[in-house]
Amino acid sequence: MATIGETGVGKPLSLIRSIFDPKAWLKPKILHPQVESIIYWRDVKKSAFVFSAGLMLLLAITIFSAFSVFATLSLIILMDIVVIKTYKSVKQAVFKTNDADNFKKYLEWILDLSLSPENVQQIAVGAVAYTNAFVAEMRRLFLVEDPIDSIKFGFILWIFTYIGAWFNAMTLVVLAFILLFTIPKIYEKNKQSIDTNLDLMYSIFTETTAKIQAAIRIGKNKPVVAEADKDK
Repeated sequence: MATIGETGVGKPLSLIRSIFDPKAWLKPKILHPQVESIIYWRDVKKSAFVFSAGLMLLLAITIFSAFSVFATLSLIILMDIVVIKTYKSVKQAVFKTNDADNFKKYLEWILDLSLSPENVQQIAVGAVAYTNAFVAEMRRLFLVEDPIDSIKFGFILWIFTYIGAWFNAMTLVVLAFILLFTIPKIYEKNKQSIDTNLDLMYSIFTETTAKIQAAIRIGKNKPVVAEADKDK
């Protein structure tokens, strides 16, 4: 059976999985090598190109219609490819080189977005697994199976109401894209001090959560004790 990595679409999919896994952003070793190289600015020129191009695209989508941005970008790429292929063909005819064939193979490799049945099945299985896990977690939170987790979830939703009032969805996407290219590098350069502060905050949070959980358990047990006293 063919795996995702064996087809033309495998590399883009593995890159996308790396980008959309926030837990991996601060762990370069588990990132896809190309993603790690770009967001950690290993090659400044390549990272600057990807960052500027991506930011310009996102800003264009926030200002103009996504359809017009897609059509304009596709038209620019098509015109560039026509010009380059024409130049390569003329060069091949004059100097008897095979640049045109090499360029064609390169374009076919980049634009190979076909999906095999095996790839579709793997993607579908992964999507169903993530969807079921998300639905189960939402059910647990909304049914208040764990009061502490539901309180934290409610607090997060309350924060999101203010974030939604301040920013629209595309603005949040732009901010997330900028953070993708800044937070990993900042964390790498200040890892020790950041980890120390995060550990301190986590210990305070854990201690506070434990106290709240203990108070909730005591509150639940009080009526039981009272009923027992009445029976006596």
